[in-house]
Amino acid sequence: MADPASFKDRQYAFAAHIRDPQNVPAPEGIEDRRLSVYRKLFFNNLFSLLGTFFPVMRKIHDDDDWRRFIRGFLVRHEAQTPYFLQLPEEFLGYLQTEFEPADNDFPFLIELAHYEYAELALSVSEAETDMTGVDPEGDLLQGVPVKSALAWAFAYHYPVHRIAPDFLPTESEAAPTYLALYRDGEDNVGFLELNAVTAALLEDIENNSAQLSGEALLRQLAEKINYPDADALVEHGAAALREMRQLDILAGTRSPT
Repeated sequence: MADPASFKDRQYAFAAHIRDPQNVPAPEGIEDRRLSVYRKLFFNNLFSLLGTFFPVMRKIHDDDDWRRFIRGFLVRHEAQTPYFLQLPEEFLGYLQTEFEPADNDFPFLIELAHYEYAELALSVSEAETDMTGVDPEGDLLQGVPVKSALAWAFAYHYPVHRIAPDFLPTESEAAPTYLALYRDGEDNVGFLELNAVTAALLEDIENNSAQLSGEALLRQLAEKINYPDADALVEHGAAALREMRQLDILAGTRSPT
């Protein structure tokens, strides 16, 4: 009967070689022709799969660079899941913590990967908005705006939503790029580019433990940022609130407490 410990050791040796065949010798007793099949199958599956999950990142890199990213991921990162569909999160974690960029790598690379992963994660999220007491058509100024659980706000140094083969910025912009990613009632994922004031408003809505009305939040924000005309900010803010509700970033309103 085979020694279970010995068999486990051979499995580890096999996996280590498949992940890093250039530096880890193959286990003894396995024909290289057969190992070659596993090496190619394993690598090519990840090469293709992660390219599907990060389509823009893949599109702006040639095969050699993409191969470098995938090989580095396999060699340096210890994934905590055996499931292929959870590998995009593992790949992002590798890029954020273990990746060693080359001199010619794009400076926006990690932010772009985060943005593409966020789109993917939002598309499959099972989060649900607590609709208790929520009026989808409520008055956004007099009521308490409620943010959808399927609306996520981010700030980036680069305009990641615009990156494409014909737009590859080499320097960050003077002001952050604020984006609200959302999944609407028909499960379509989209984004809304925000200005700094609207981004701050959406953050205040999410952290509105005092259950202030939309107007009260806007007047509080005007005071916080020293806006010269609070009434004008309320007017502009009301339009922003209506747009966010139309896109399902806001689920509606609750009555003030």
